[in-house]
Amino acid sequence: MKRLPLAGLTVVSLEQAVAAPFATRQLADLGARVIKIERDTGDFARGYDSRVEGMASYFVWLNRSKESVVLDLKSTAGLDALTTLVSRADIFVQNLAPGAVDRLGLGGEQALALNPRLIHTSISGYGHGGEYEDKKAYDLLIQCEAGLLSVTGTPEAPAKVGISIADISAGMYAYSGILTALLQRSATGLGDVIEVSMLEALGEWMGQPYFYAEFGGTQQPRSGASHATIAPYGPVETSEAPVFFGIQNEREWVRFCSQVLGDDEIARDLRFVDNSSRVANRAALDEEIRRAFSRLRTEEALARLDRAGIANAALRDMQQFSAHPQLAARDRWRDVDSPVGPLRSLIPPSHHASPDSEWMRSPLSVNTPRPFWPSWRRLRRASLDSGGAANDHERSRRLDEENAAQRRRVDVCSKPDHGRRTAARRIRAARGHR
Repeated sequence: MKRLPLAGLTVVSLEQAVAAPFATRQLADLGARVIKIERDTGDFARGYDSRVEGMASYFVWLNRSKESVVLDLKSTAGLDALTTLVSRADIFVQNLAPGAVDRLGLGGEQALALNPRLIHTSISGYGHGGEYEDKKAYDLLIQCEAGLLSVTGTPEAPAKVGISIADISAGMYAYSGILTALLQRSATGLGDVIEVSMLEALGEWMGQPYFYAEFGGTQQPRSGASHATIAPYGPVETSEAPVFFGIQNEREWVRFCSQVLGDDEIARDLRFVDNSSRVANRAALDEEIRRAFSRLRTEEALARLDRAGIANAALRDMQQFSAHPQLAARDRWRDVDSPVGPLRSLIPPSHHASPDSEWMRSPLSVNTPRPFWPSWRRLRRASLDSGGAANDHERSRRLDEENAAQRRRVDVCSKPDHGRRTAARRIRAARGHR
């Protein structure tokens, strides 16, 4: 197996729920060793549901390739263990409640004083400072505060986006910020402090609706599954089921009228002569399109759109997505080992053509999974007894050798150890004593 791009780097993560685990899973898929710190009851995302053979779908999605350690951070022994891990880590990620990590003595300035090469990354709801700093933030609430619900849904009612989009956006910006900081550290030798706010991350994705409303005087309307500012763009009913398509320019519009609707005159109708006119006369436009499509079967409608070069899609549910022929043709599925057996999962989406970039397959090629979290003796050998941050290359070599024999990659974290050893005994084990 080829060396993964981030092999040899150690990430310590005080993480829970979605945002931080999403960021660190990307790092783990690239080869970083991610040590997930959990409370004695475990990351509460473990209990969100039990749909995956008794495991939570959220937890399975977000935590492959990681190791986990239970620490009581209210105890001196647990805090000492975390501090020691952070002092030897390359990256520290946390999404605890505002101020919690500072009270542990591991805020940005404190942690970099301990480990100047550390990349310290914090994800919060609203960021440091301002009246919202201490306000609790969950995904739906950030969708509300960022205005996303005001443009999502139907004219009658707003709708939440069906995935954790605020958490995912924050996690992706944390991930890209960490990669940027690693490049910067390679030039300067110094770490950095990164802060990502869920509000600001999702706010960046709200740029188009913001500019539309700020400079246009009115907000774009909620329009269900149709595009609010481009027409036609959205669903239309065939005689069997809805199909979706979109027109992006006037050339496509003329071709759509001629080859799909079978009526050139519609393209010349002054009500539909350009996109702004079509949006203003959407009801009349929808009726013209509905009349033509209602006579077609779904397969015939999609074929006609394809022949005309009009982008289109069928509406798939999750089972149909799982069976998508394009994903099968590109060999994008792998089995991920877990405590409940292999779990079919998508591999990372970026595909690299270089022969040296076969890492995209590596996170999903697994050996026999190990017990949930390695002993503290192993953590000492692989993470703590590293000789300091100056020996990065030697540490990378030794980590690669050690991890090759007992690969924990893509082992979805099983249930954490809840106390077969006390925290004090774990620390003694970390220091090489029995």
